[in-house]
Amino acid sequence: MSFSDTSVSSLTEGLERAILVGIEYKNALDDTSVESSLAELARLADTAGATVVATTTQRLDAPNPRTFVGSGKAEEIADMCRSLAADVVIFDEELTPSQQSNLEKVVPKDVKVIDRTALILDIFALHATTKEGRLQVRLAQNQYLYPRLRGMWAHLASNRMGGGVGSRFGEGESQLEVDRRMVRKRITSIRRELAQVSKMRSTQRAARYASGIYKVAEAGYTNAGKSSLINRLAGAEVLSYDKLFATLDSTTRKLVLPEGREVTLTDTVGFIQKLPTTLVEAFNSTLDEIRGADLILHVVDASSPERERQMAAVDETLEQIGAHEIPRILVFNKCDLVDGSERIALAARYPDAVFVSAQTGEGSEDLIHAIERAATASESMMEVVVPYSRGDVTSLAHAKCTVIAEAYEERGTVMTLRVPQNLVKTFSEFRTDGTSVSA
Repeated sequence: MSFSDTSVSSLTEGLERAILVGIEYKNALDDTSVESSLAELARLADTAGATVVATTTQRLDAPNPRTFVGSGKAEEIADMCRSLAADVVIFDEELTPSQQSNLEKVVPKDVKVIDRTALILDIFALHATTKEGRLQVRLAQNQYLYPRLRGMWAHLASNRMGGGVGSRFGEGESQLEVDRRMVRKRITSIRRELAQVSKMRSTQRAARYASGIYKVAEAGYTNAGKSSLINRLAGAEVLSYDKLFATLDSTTRKLVLPEGREVTLTDTVGFIQKLPTTLVEAFNSTLDEIRGADLILHVVDASSPERERQMAAVDETLEQIGAHEIPRILVFNKCDLVDGSERIALAARYPDAVFVSAQTGEGSEDLIHAIERAATASESMMEVVVPYSRGDVTSLAHAKCTVIAEAYEERGTVMTLRVPQNLVKTFSEFRTDGTSVSA
């Protein structure tokens, strides 16, 4: 068990005062896991507009089924709330509805009890800017709310009159069923509206896929600098703040490689440890941008002391969404903040990684060339003769393929091409080399 009080300056006046609570599992392999998780929770609280006045942990085999931390620790937290004038208690793992209800009975009445999932949802609500983003957040919020309605109406159920006729269907239960129906209808309505918006996005995505343009998606831990990197590479103006989850809505920009080929570069929502499953489901259409990519840039904050843990969290999420088999380039961003010896050690451990700084531009050309090599490796080399009557095919070759050589003969336009896999079938009927060979 541990407790630490954090001094609060006058600059934090007006902000909600938060106490963070975590569990130190006795069988944990890494003693620092709770510390890093609570440090991240503190950053989340700061992003949401709260100031952390204390953190406390409890060493347990498993969460207590009634109060998550046990009755004694719950009373200690209640005393901390009173002595530190706390406004909110934030638990580092998702609370069950009954745990949350029981904890709310222990802490002072004016103190909110929330968990990591509720905090992340609150941040998402602050940062969602597009219609799709707002709908995704509302869906996740209602899915989170639904099983917790019973606890919200427990005070009404407990005030029922004694037994007998008419007392077996109390006011609390009646209101609970009304609210459950309302939330279910709301979830259905949001899903229907989200499906319509997602259909429009899917149509745009399908057009990009059909075009044969090579698709690159950024994936990485939140605040790894993905938005800054897309701004650097593509000359885009994507919102980028030094805050967790500053970017929720995917943004796609065009990037022209040195050989003249156009590719798309998409910035996506950042990942995090203990990413709530409701968010993965709600942001399904946004995550499709990653699942449908030809190449993933796994962007890592090289300066973070938690980079290894963050990389593992991203790998886990990519596997969870079915994107783990897509070719990947490991990109260490913010390398300008890493000293020479540490950078040498990183390069030795990850010899295929690219080191960049979105802030200074260092390594940008190396990354662009790495993308170019990956795009080329995904193509097939073909020799074709296109009849002059098929100008549409010649135009397609110039627009969507890499033309290595071109000559005009009596039989037609003779071309040596690097052809994207989705266009190989289109050009096969004009092939003269008898087969296609990977470049």
